[in-house]
Amino acid sequence: MNNKVYIPRYAEKTILKRLELFPATVLIGPRQVGKTSLVQAIRNQVEGLSIYLDLERPRDLDTIDDLEQFTQQHQDNLVILDEIQRKPSLFPELRGIIDRYRRPGRFILLGSASLSLIRDTSESLAGRISIVELSGLDYREVKGYVSQQDHWLRGGFPDSLLSTNLEMSRLWRQDFLRTYLERDLRLLGLNADPVLLRRLFTMLAHLNGQTVVYNQLSNSLGINVKTLKRYLSFMEQAFLIRSLPAYSTNIGKRLVKSPKLYVRDTGIVHELLRIGSFDDLLGHPKVGESFESYVIEEVFSNLPEGMELFFYRTQAGAEVDLIVVDGLQVKSMVEIKISPTASLGRGFYEVEKDLKPEKKFLVTLTEDGPYTRKDGTQVIGLNNLDAIF
Repeated sequence: MNNKVYIPRYAEKTILKRLELFPATVLIGPRQVGKTSLVQAIRNQVEGLSIYLDLERPRDLDTIDDLEQFTQQHQDNLVILDEIQRKPSLFPELRGIIDRYRRPGRFILLGSASLSLIRDTSESLAGRISIVELSGLDYREVKGYVSQQDHWLRGGFPDSLLSTNLEMSRLWRQDFLRTYLERDLRLLGLNADPVLLRRLFTMLAHLNGQTVVYNQLSNSLGINVKTLKRYLSFMEQAFLIRSLPAYSTNIGKRLVKSPKLYVRDTGIVHELLRIGSFDDLLGHPKVGESFESYVIEEVFSNLPEGMELFFYRTQAGAEVDLIVVDGLQVKSMVEIKISPTASLGRGFYEVEKDLKPEKKFLVTLTEDGPYTRKDGTQVIGLNNLDAIF
């Protein structure tokens, strides 16, 4: 497929709604995830003139050297500033500019890092901004364009997923890894040896979906635990990895409390593990962990506002992959297996007794319609993830 194809994103409606309510909307997500393409599509849907500046281009960066004068000239236009992490000093200025002429839809700001990595952001624009996170293309967005197998294998970055062939997809992912680890993380403030970061990222791919034993991992890398946690925090805030917290409840049982860590994009996981084809993936020892991380990222992409996700595990070994929580209520417990005929262990039913969820699910690699097992567990594929909420 031509990698220049633009696939409409579900975030479009969210951003358009926020533009009606807030002076500034901040769109954050990893580099190359499609933020710029999304905003260019939105420009065609808003009334009036819009101005787009890419702060990685010196000429555009110079254009806002006097931000006050520039915004006065365009106070009735939508101003889009891309790669805002290149100029964190603009946020205190924007606060005064917004307060002097406060109207919805003045700014869209695009950043390739979480706002906690962009100095002064949350403090400077508190109450004036709405934050939207853009992940990779999820399956509900691409199922009319690519197969589920290709989506799982190649991941959700548009240029990887929509490459004309698998070789081009792998080349893109290899370049992405090199650029992110050698340049982008350093630009965000992580001064670390790229070779060490590559080793760490590869180890995380092998440990995908496991609770991290920090001492063991730091010893393997030859760094102290404090440094390791700083690196992991940076990688999470740069949207490379995701932390899934353990569910804690007062049921009188000893629970595992350490979070699980996942490499967020399965295409990146597969490149780090040197998995070159779908047949290689199905025969790989980490295929189950890969599918689990694939489904969990899909669930996060579909998660309604106000709901939270956890995993649950007791010290005695009762475990379930995912818990969907709404306030104090456990709405669903979710086990993730490739095969729809996979058995559910005794620990699954022990968790059901502990948490008393409204519903229970087995998410599998199937595109068939959902059905219910004799024990009441609903078997679903990625087409039916809305059922768990």
